[in-house]
Amino acid sequence: MPTYVTLLNWTDQGIRNYKDTTKRAEAFAAAAQKLGAKLLNLYWTVGSYDLVAVVEAPDDETATATLLQLGGVGNVRTTTLRAFGREEMDRIIAKAAG
Repeated sequence: MPTYVTLLNWTDQGIRNYKDTTKRAEAFAAAAQKLGAKLLNLYWTVGSYDLVAVVEAPDDETATATLLQLGGVGNVRTTTLRAFGREEMDRIIAKAAG
């Protein structure tokens, strides 16, 4: 299943409600599952981003719907990267090489 790395920053609302961040993470995992995605890991980070999420979804549409729903709550803004595992990269290289 495709993997997505999402970089998250708290909005003003999100930082005001920082005490609920772990509860919000649980709610996000449950919402993702209902849409057919899976939150594999969530890390709270120091630096340019406040959190990093690793999500699996069957396709880009499901991943996008999941992250739109998350952003729509108003606590975070997201930047998402499609990640490729080793086997996927081997297939990509083979395809590129012809």
